[in-house]
Amino acid sequence: MACAIARAIAAAHAVLHLPPVTISCSHEHEAWRGTVSISASTLYAVIRDIADSLHRSGVTRLVIVNGHGGNYVLGNVVQEAAAAGRRMALFPGPGDWDAARAAAGLETSSQSDMHAGELETSILLHAHPDLVRPGYDRGDLLCDDRPHLLTLGMGAYTDTGVIGRPSLASAAKGEGVLAHLVAAFGGYLEVLRS
Repeated sequence: MACAIARAIAAAHAVLHLPPVTISCSHEHEAWRGTVSISASTLYAVIRDIADSLHRSGVTRLVIVNGHGGNYVLGNVVQEAAAAGRRMALFPGPGDWDAARAAAGLETSSQSDMHAGELETSILLHAHPDLVRPGYDRGDLLCDDRPHLLTLGMGAYTDTGVIGRPSLASAAKGEGVLAHLVAAFGGYLEVLRS
């Protein structure tokens, strides 16, 4: 997800595109074997180290493109950078996702479409269709009431990892979401350049 967004942004805007940090905070998915996570403090340290290294090289503005909702600590990294007088942003924000959903005609709300649903499956159908397993169109699971997600993990709410409606996904919707996010990114550039 984040790679597809970052590639689309780099193709449309004059920005440097760094390699991805591919392991992050996915502890809520540990019910599924093979899930690999790092601690929030490690992710925080990795991003801060990258930002510091870039800053020493003269790169004074950084946008973190996040494709995973469980990376809560990234917001703290950006807040602390701003307090220290450094220009950093986290993209896309919740408002960006909501606007992109509406612009692309997605039917499922962000509350209902938490993981592997209409949004994520649409982006993958557009950017990496080979990663979407057959049968996704029969994998819908709605579970809007997840009061203990952080305590119990996703395994308490879904057997498959899906919370959403992948049956509504399409490559066209994924293309529309990415196009809207690319356009929205321009606003972040303006803020960082000011």
